Parts: sequence; C-alpha cells; structure tokens
Amino acid sequence: MTNTSKTVTIRKAKKEDIPIVMYINKVSLPENYPEWFFEEHLERWGEAFYVAEVGGKVVGYVMSRVEFGAPYVVEGSIVKKGHIVSIAVLEGYRRRGIGRRLMENALRSLKEVYECKEVYLEVRVSNLPAIKLYEKLGFKKVRIIPMYYLDGEDAYLMARPL
Repeated sequence: MTNTSKTVTIRKAKKEDIPIVMYINKVSLPENYPEWFFEEHLERWGEAFYVAEVGGKVVGYVMSRVEFGAPYVVEGSIVKKGHIVSIAVLEGYRRRGIGRRLMENALRSLKEVYECKEVYLEVRVSNLPAIKLYEKLGFKKVRIIPMYYLDGEDAYLMARPL
C-alpha cells in the first residue's frame, strides 16, 4: 500500500511533534520560526494546533493563536479573534484535502474552545491554491498588506466570522 491510499488522521499536536512540524515549516514555507515560537503556541493555544498523519507519519500542521483587537469582519470595537499563524502540508501530500481538514479543525477549536468571534490569516498574493481553499472555507480578502513577506511580496489579509 502506498501513502496515497492510507487514511489521513487529524489530531492535536504534542510536544514531541515540534521537530517534524519545524521540518515541514522549513521545507514548505520561506518564513520559518524558532523552536520556542512553536512551543509557545502549543502550550498557550494547543487546542487549535493540529497535525495531519498518514500511515503514522506527520505530513502537515496548522498552528493558531488567540488575540484581542479591532475586528475585521464582525461588529464590535474589540473582539476575541483567532489567528491562523502557519499552515503547511508536505509537497507529496498536497491537493488531497489535508489542508482543508486541518483548517476545519482549527476553526472549530477557535470557535468552540476559545470562543473567538472571527478568524484571520495572511497569505501571499501569489499563493492561488491557498487563497482558493480559504475562500471555500468562507474567508474574504479584507485588504492587501504591502511587502508583508521578507522577500517583499504582498499579502492578503483574509478573515471570516466564526
């Protein structure tokens, strides 16, 4: 049996997942974070930090946090909002619904566990597959953040109510 036919399991991340999560981040995204950053997100907002496994191998993750601030898409002056900080799936496992399932779990936790009223994320304006996924999940483009990424590329700030 090949990896393509194995079941995908989505589960909450554990401390021992941090090295593989960091590896997936490093090989999948140009923006990388130090180990303490992943550990802090796991410790503080672990109910919304998920990994995807195929055949016992971690192949993707989504890392979130909770913030307070001015809303992007809901009413109010200050709201509790979720922030999708980072999501990545190893190249050989993309376009199989893994990213969508990771996002759905994170969104559910941000709403039900952390009682967030909205959620937002940043995405490269050139990352069309990710933008399409986020739009299917109900995210709307709120604005462009000029030169958001280290290489100078702009980002869309996308948000949706929870």
